[in-house]
Amino acid sequence: MKSVFTKSILIKCILALLLAANAAFAADSLPSWNDTVHKKAIIAFVEEVTREGSPNFVPPAERIATFDNDGTLWSEQPMYFPQAFTFDRIKALAPQHPEWKEKQLFKAVLEGDLKTVLSASQQAQFELEIAARDGNTTEEYAQIVKDWSITAKHPKTGRPYTEMVYQPMLELLAYLRDNGFKTFVVSGGWTDFMRPWTEKVYGIPPEQVVGSSVKTKFEPRNGRPVLAFLPEINFIDDGAGKAIGINDYIGRRPIASFGNSDGDLQMLQWTTAGNGARLALIVHHTDAEREWAYDRTSYIGRLDKALDEAVAKGWIVVDMKADWKIIHPFEKK
Repeated sequence: MKSVFTKSILIKCILALLLAANAAFAADSLPSWNDTVHKKAIIAFVEEVTREGSPNFVPPAERIATFDNDGTLWSEQPMYFPQAFTFDRIKALAPQHPEWKEKQLFKAVLEGDLKTVLSASQQAQFELEIAARDGNTTEEYAQIVKDWSITAKHPKTGRPYTEMVYQPMLELLAYLRDNGFKTFVVSGGWTDFMRPWTEKVYGIPPEQVVGSSVKTKFEPRNGRPVLAFLPEINFIDDGAGKAIGINDYIGRRPIASFGNSDGDLQMLQWTTAGNGARLALIVHHTDAEREWAYDRTSYIGRLDKALDEAVAKGWIVVDMKADWKIIHPFEKK
C-alpha cells in the first residue's frame, strides 16, 4: 500500500514539473533563442514601442517590420532556393526547347554545372528566370511553385525546402504579430515564387510579400481574362531596390528590419534613418555544424559592408551558433 502511495506522489510530482516546464515554455515567446543580450534587446525594443506612455510608443498601424527571405527566414546554401526551383523548371521544360542545348548557360543547367551558372552575370541569369515562366499565366505558375514546394528536396538534408526555415525566426514573426506588428517579406527573390507558400510557412499573406518581378500583361485565354508573363524584367528588389520597393508597395517606413547580407544593407539603413526607436538585425551564419558558416567572401549571401556598418551603428548581429538553440523546426523532433 505504501509503495502504491509513494508511486502516486511521484507521478503527481512529475506531472507538476512537466506542467511548470510547459508553462515556462509558453511564457517565453522566443523559446528557441538562447537567453543572450540579443534576445533581450529584441524583447526590450518590442516592449518599448508597444507600451502606452512610453516616449517611443508606436501606434499599431505604424508597427511595420520587414524581413529579407533567403538567408534570413530560411537557408540559402548551396544555392538560393528560388534558383533551385528555376533550374528544376528549366530541366522540366528542356524537351520542348532543343535549342537550349546550344546555349551555354542553359546547357550548364541541364548538365548540373552549378559553378558556371552561379558565376554568370545577373543579366544572363535573368534569362533563365524568364524562360522558366514559358508563357505561363500567374495562376499556372503559382500552382507549379506549390507543387514544387511539396515535392522538391534540399540536396543536403533531404527535407522539403519549406522545412529549411529558421525556427527562431518563425517565433520572432509570431512574437511581433502578437504585439501588433504587421510583418512583410521584402526579398530580392521573385514575388511570384514566394507568394504561393509564404502564408502557410511564415503566416505572411501574399499581399505582404514584396520581391523582384517579371512584367505581365492582361489578355483573354479560352474565354477568360488572365495575367500572362512577358519576357521582360519589371523590378529588382535588391540593394537600394529594397528601400524603393518598401516605399512603393508598403508606403510606410519600417520601424524594424531583418536581413543577412549586403543586399539588405539599404533596407536596414532606410529603416534606422527614421525617427524614434528603431531595430535593425542581421542574421550572421556562424554555425558550420548545424547549418553553414559564411560571410565576407561567400558567393551566396555575402555579408561584408553590412557587417561593418552593423558593428559601427550598434545593430543587432545574431550569432547563429551562440544565439539559437535550434536552427530548423524539424530539430525539435
